[in-house]
Amino acid sequence: MTDTVGTDKVSAVRPAGRRPAALRTPLLALGGVLVLLVLITVSVANGDMPLAPVDAVKGLLGLGDPGTVLIVQEFRAPRMAAAVVAGIGLAVAGALLQRLFRNPLASPDVMGVTGGASFGAVAMLATGASQALIPLAALGGGLLAAALLAVFAWRAGVNVTRLVLVGLAVQAGLAAAVNFMVVSFPTELAGSALQWTTGSVYGRTWTEVWVAGAAVALALVVAFLLHRRLAVLDLGDDSAGALGLHTSAARLQVLVTAVVLASLAAALTGPVAFVALAVPHMVRFAAGPPTAGTLALSGLAGSILLLASDLVAQHLLPVSGLPVGVVTATLGAPWLLALMIRQSSSVNRSAR
Repeated sequence: MTDTVGTDKVSAVRPAGRRPAALRTPLLALGGVLVLLVLITVSVANGDMPLAPVDAVKGLLGLGDPGTVLIVQEFRAPRMAAAVVAGIGLAVAGALLQRLFRNPLASPDVMGVTGGASFGAVAMLATGASQALIPLAALGGGLLAAALLAVFAWRAGVNVTRLVLVGLAVQAGLAAAVNFMVVSFPTELAGSALQWTTGSVYGRTWTEVWVAGAAVALALVVAFLLHRRLAVLDLGDDSAGALGLHTSAARLQVLVTAVVLASLAAALTGPVAFVALAVPHMVRFAAGPPTAGTLALSGLAGSILLLASDLVAQHLLPVSGLPVGVVTATLGAPWLLALMIRQSSSVNRSAR
């Protein structure tokens, strides 16, 4: 009788102990959605002509005064939507790369992918082609950067430190090429192209947002379909191979998906730093080990961070017209330095 009661007590305690961990990701997601909704309201309500939050929300939904609807839907909402879409793409890409390479330094901006996307977007802009083709050009530029990374770094095997160093070199080289094109442009094109050198959501149109947003949504579906393969890869190549997974093909699929997400995000914002690098760390700290839920949470956190950074750039800093990339880079530079120092210390300890 005593044993039965003791067993009942243990079985009653275990679910209660697990419940907080099981609910952590949904609760964080719910809180994140609420924060994002507040930021969206603030974004569409503030500008040269401030609006009451209720009127701004009505305008976003196509209700209320026609003038308010025009201001919100044609000028403010595309910028807000671009920040949300790009934040999702960058954060999920960073989460995929960091998990794939098992290294906190692996991110699209550090490894040169966003620089390649900016190169492709600016090159397309130089041709005078339709704005709807810029995401496709950015994707081509991101794949170009990934190919350069493979040529210069993959020959010695997938060594993450080598990948990061070569990625930084690729990023710098492509940034130099973008700057050369910008200074060579006619005056009327130079201003439009300059936004891709620092990262900005200013002047985004619904055409760009819808094209890039639809492509990001498709890439996100692929990312979640690949999540189970990532979980098997976490066991190590030998164990994954024993379970029937073709590890090289799986790694390539995850890598291409991450490059696509980062490139499409860069088509909207340019090479925005920090988001892809830091958001996965924040989510792991708050939500725990990687799961499909934390991958979705990374996308939500990325949209919050990029939209909040854009609001800071627009309304809280004394310099008007400051690109959002300046804000994220200011946050990201010390973060990257700290990660590199920590990574170097870990390598030195393991070598002893």
